[in-house]
Amino acid sequence: MKQSQFPPGWDDKRVQKVIAHYEAQTEEEAVTEDEAAFEDQTQTVMEIPTELVPIVRELIAKHQDTGKPGA
Repeated sequence: MKQSQFPPGWDDKRVQKVIAHYEAQTEEEAVTEDEAAFEDQTQTVMEIPTELVPIVRELIAKHQDTGKPGA
């Protein structure tokens, strides 16, 4: 059996905590959270082709590794 791999800083306990958060969330709370994400001026939400997702994730990881603000 293949062992699950988590991103750095993540483990099963943290994943379960995130799952519990979203499963307990009301629809109204989910909408509020989504709307807040779109209003955050430090982040950008965009659609990208699915096949580019791995490349974008790699770029984000490299950016975060540089320790730049906002990463």
